[in-house]
Amino acid sequence: MKSVTHWINGAPAEGGSGRTAELFNPATGEVSGHVALADVADVDAAVAAAVAAFPAWRDASLVKRAQVLFRFRELMVAHRDELAALISAEHGKVHSDALGEVARGLEVVEFACGIPHLLKGGFSEGVSTRVDSYSIRQPLGVVAGITPFNFPAMVPMWMFPLAIACGNAFVLKPSEKDPSASLLMARLWKEAGLPDGVFSVVQGDKTAVDRLLQHPDVRAVSFVGSTPIARYVYETGTAHGKRVQALGGAKNHMLVLPDADLDLVADAAVSAGFGSAGERCMAISVVLAVDPVGDELVKKITERVDRLVLGPGDDPKSEMGPLVTREHRDKVASYLDLGVEEGAELVVDGRHTAVLGGGTAADAPGFWLGPTVLDRVPPGSRTHTEEIFGPVLSIVRVGSYEEGLELINGGEYGNGTAIFTNDGGAARRFQNEVEVGMVGINVPIPVPMAFYSFGGWKASLFGDTHVHGTEGVHFYTRGKVVTSRWLDPSHGGVNLGFPTNK
Repeated sequence: MKSVTHWINGAPAEGGSGRTAELFNPATGEVSGHVALADVADVDAAVAAAVAAFPAWRDASLVKRAQVLFRFRELMVAHRDELAALISAEHGKVHSDALGEVARGLEVVEFACGIPHLLKGGFSEGVSTRVDSYSIRQPLGVVAGITPFNFPAMVPMWMFPLAIACGNAFVLKPSEKDPSASLLMARLWKEAGLPDGVFSVVQGDKTAVDRLLQHPDVRAVSFVGSTPIARYVYETGTAHGKRVQALGGAKNHMLVLPDADLDLVADAAVSAGFGSAGERCMAISVVLAVDPVGDELVKKITERVDRLVLGPGDDPKSEMGPLVTREHRDKVASYLDLGVEEGAELVVDGRHTAVLGGGTAADAPGFWLGPTVLDRVPPGSRTHTEEIFGPVLSIVRVGSYEEGLELINGGEYGNGTAIFTNDGGAARRFQNEVEVGMVGINVPIPVPMAFYSFGGWKASLFGDTHVHGTEGVHFYTRGKVVTSRWLDPSHGGVNLGFPTNK
């Protein structure tokens, strides 16, 4: 069995707590190893190493930082299959999906390689007589990232490339459910030439989280996870004087107008609803079908769902893997019966889906639940409004664009949404009126490219700064304005010029 440690001051570290947690293979349900759980002293050691490393890294030239980032990017590309295999083994997602996660994370690394341009300031000459003013942005110091289980490589890469490129030292606290990817990335940072202490990893649970939120030397904290924990991280971190960006949960709706291409919609709904077994904050979990397209759309979705292949992440034939833990699988599965109790029709029951290797999701070893479709879900029901975070797609029938928009805007969350239509005017109206941070027009999962910023509205974001893009640069730096006056050297000294009367 493998043993996953911390990474502190440029090397693996066992830690001194003696506490560990079990790691599982979600496809079999078997214990695959153990991960160390940090105590306060372990976190303090990582932060102390970061504090010591920060001054020299802050003073490293922008070109030097960019060179390290370029080397890290090349090493990540070379090791992407190894990284994807670690993700599949601990999270359960299929290998192709894990490779896609790595690729999207690398987009932020590539964006951060442009740090010499991203940190350019402004200059105004002659704001007063012989007085100039200019603005610069400087790193904060030690910053931390607390990341979720569903994207153990991509979400950390939303944070640490820009934080490190801006001159900070970074401490990562990944999910204890799938921690191995973090150690591989730490090893690649060292190989790329990053000085020891600039990037550290502390494995752990709430003990590690709380210490990072309270530690006086941690200047800022980035978080991605559920809304209750995001609220806790934001309130606790800010109470201890930290800058915090905390991204929470979601309940993303796809509004389908009657003029939409229903084959395109069905493909998009299945892809966005069941990719990564629905364990992503940008998954489409609710389809708002505007009459009269509901019956035909549900038929097309069902046809596609019936062809999906459920199996282990390391089997090339698998299109969807298991859920991450038994407890989470059971929680997600409970919504199937709840939906029926609330009046929905269970069109596809994922508990009966066949699993590669034998058996169905209900009786195969591992944490299985196949793609599930609930039709005629009552608006406002728990199945409609609560974040399920699994392969459950809810179809809500609505009578008009206005009714669909009202349901989206009336929800607790505001992370992502999409509209499917061939009417440009309707699409433009939707992007203006919908109260959601990321909007797709005939695009089901509108995750922005790295040079734009990611983040939602309402209970999907606590704090005022989104991740990556220019907002990410601003989050990991603070502005300084310098006003300078220099004496005019013409007041005296040697002058070999032709003498003139003045």
